[in-house]
Amino acid sequence: MAIDKEAELEELIRSAGSTEGQEEETDTAFDISTLLMVVRRSLPWMILLVLLGVTAAWLYLRYTQPIYQSSSTLKIDQKTQTAVLGLGAVGGAAEAQQNSKNLAGEVELIKSNIIYRKLQDSLNLNVGYFVEGTVLANELYTDTPFRVQYSTKDGFLFNKKIYINFIDEQHFLLLYRKNDVEQKVNGKINQTLNIEGSSISVYSTNKSPQAGVNYYFVIHDDATVWGYIGENLTVEIINPEANTIGISFKDHNPGKARDIVNKIDTLYLQEKLAKNSLATQQTLAFLEGQLDENRNKLQGAEVALQEFVRRNKTYDVKSDVANIAEKMAALQEERVELQRKAGALAEVASLVQQNRVLTREGETIEQSIPALTVLEDAQLSQQIALLNDQQADLNRVLESYKSTTTAVQIKQEQLDYTRRSIGRLLQQARQLLQSELAELDRQQREFESRLQLLPEKETELARLRRPFELYEKSYLMLMDKKVEFSIQKAGTTPDFQILSPASLPTAPISPIKIMVYAIGLAAGIGLGLGLVAVRFLLHNSVSSLRELESGSVAPVLGVVPSYDKEKLTVSKLIVDKNPKSAISEAIRSIRTNLEFLAPSRHKRLISITSTISGEGKTFVAVNLGGIIALSDQRVVIIDLDMRKPKVNLAFEAENTKGVSTILIERHTVQECIQRTSIPTLDFISAGPTPPNPSELILHPQFDRMLEELKQQYDVVIIDTPPVGLVTDGVLIMRKVDIPIYIVRAGYSKKTFLKNINKLVRGSGFTKLTTILNDAQSGGAYGYGYGYGYGYGTGYGYYEEEKAPKGLLARLRRRFS
Repeated sequence: MAIDKEAELEELIRSAGSTEGQEEETDTAFDISTLLMVVRRSLPWMILLVLLGVTAAWLYLRYTQPIYQSSSTLKIDQKTQTAVLGLGAVGGAAEAQQNSKNLAGEVELIKSNIIYRKLQDSLNLNVGYFVEGTVLANELYTDTPFRVQYSTKDGFLFNKKIYINFIDEQHFLLLYRKNDVEQKVNGKINQTLNIEGSSISVYSTNKSPQAGVNYYFVIHDDATVWGYIGENLTVEIINPEANTIGISFKDHNPGKARDIVNKIDTLYLQEKLAKNSLATQQTLAFLEGQLDENRNKLQGAEVALQEFVRRNKTYDVKSDVANIAEKMAALQEERVELQRKAGALAEVASLVQQNRVLTREGETIEQSIPALTVLEDAQLSQQIALLNDQQADLNRVLESYKSTTTAVQIKQEQLDYTRRSIGRLLQQARQLLQSELAELDRQQREFESRLQLLPEKETELARLRRPFELYEKSYLMLMDKKVEFSIQKAGTTPDFQILSPASLPTAPISPIKIMVYAIGLAAGIGLGLGLVAVRFLLHNSVSSLRELESGSVAPVLGVVPSYDKEKLTVSKLIVDKNPKSAISEAIRSIRTNLEFLAPSRHKRLISITSTISGEGKTFVAVNLGGIIALSDQRVVIIDLDMRKPKVNLAFEAENTKGVSTILIERHTVQECIQRTSIPTLDFISAGPTPPNPSELILHPQFDRMLEELKQQYDVVIIDTPPVGLVTDGVLIMRKVDIPIYIVRAGYSKKTFLKNINKLVRGSGFTKLTTILNDAQSGGAYGYGYGYGYGYGTGYGYYEEEKAPKGLLARLRRRFS
């Protein structure tokens, strides 16, 4: 018989495994009811997260100093007015290109240490004045009741807080820390204090210090001030075509941000004007220096050239060569002329000596003697003509007289005298020609010597002319540049326009309250939705009747609400103590539903199991048995969970004997039956734990025990072991009339419902029903009563549990 039972169990398990692949999966569609349940349960946390987000935003705004930004716009341009002067544009397109501003260079100039240093000095940014608030410290800037002047050598006072407590309007106390030790120094207004080798003077302003206010000041070094300016200053090119630059500054004090931007604008304009003025002065100074130097050099070259001209009596050697050549040619011509005259004199002398002066009839003396024309001597021509006449007269006289006659002799004497006169004239002319020829020879030699010296003079003159021309050209060029620069200076004016000066910012750029609150609210809502999403995705337990119905094919027999009246360490019989409680009415509803499954006139065998331990099958078995017993039916509860017996604990009884001892035939059934507080309710405990519980259940003695109990009792309730841990309960469920499967809300996993579906579809447990245990009050609980008679018509028929007191408890009850 035991072998047949084992074969039946193996066949049951094999059939369940063979149908596992064909089992329909639990409905995986989006469960809106579960989502609403998760949202309802998470609503307090969502509200809390939203409140935390808004609170965090408020705290951020409370503990974050606002940042203000002030901005201005500069237009950098260059206007040329030379056309108005009628001089035209100096330099043309090249000058226009040169005058176009390199905006990137202007940006770097504004962000340079030149502007930083002047800004630091003009606004006295080295000293910051503050007042301590309850949360944050505020910079007073110009609204300070005191001013500080300092002088330090080693920088001990730099970048540290120095507190000043005003005792009265004239006396104060300075506090600072040295080596983590607080130091105190008493001081007086307008007097100098010596602190650690540094001097500090405190001066009052037109604002009186307030009593109880903690003032302090900080002396910053240059690096800190420049770093502060560079970190908060923004200079950017707005429109390159319009030559516009935007300057903005961020600070916690709006007035300080505005003053810094306006001061930067002013300092930049001053720096540009000073730079242009300095460039003009330097250019003019350079031109003047170059002009003076060139003037001196030009004067030296002029003196050297003048000395050359004075020494050589010439300024143009090449023209001197031509002049000398021309003069030598003229001398040559003159020599030829003199030689002709000498020839003419010789010819005349020969004619005079040969008495061949007589002219023929009709001829003049010049025609007879052509040489006289060359000589161009009127006296000689006259004497020769006289000689010619006297010769002719002598010849006529000789024709009539003899040569010894007085008349002839007188004529001869006259003729000789004239011939001698002509001879003297010819001699004089000859001497004159010789002297003229000698002079010509001298001049010829002089010109030749001068001509030989001309190349050396030409070289010297070229050497002297080169620096003269160079200095003269440079001097003229510098003069032109000076005039040109003066015209450009007079015609070009720098044009700097502040298109939009800095104004006092009224609203901070950071943090923006609306945005911060919106972020905090969005963060709270996002975290709340994230919490809902996480809880929904991680929600893998059965929490409501709807989930049980949608995930299981077995019908729901009823719902057992949570028992919150007392904390039960073990399962107990409570329906007899609270017959009108909600949980009693719920179990009565289950009892009523059992009537539809198995009428009370028949003997009923009921098994109660679950997937794992802790789902409340013992609690339901004990109290369901109690409710049925209270209806005047004889009920016995059998504890078959021999590994972890609990029924005896529910009735506070011993477990020395029971099912295990009955199956091994050590005790009889009657010996193991134990009574309870309800007369019609008995139970049999599991007995001592055997080493082989599964084999004992398969023993034929187990069937005989059930038959004996069915003969004695109307209802037999079997508390079986969890079917998810051992297979004992599966075989027991085959033997009963009504198998009940317990699912605990918020404890049983949704995957456990697959076990129920396997039992119904794969193993053929068509009568298997489920009970949702430990259901929270609300929709699931109320919905469960609709299955039975108890709650639907029992409003007011059971005792309401007292509502929890306190706001937190009421909220928990509201949103649970």
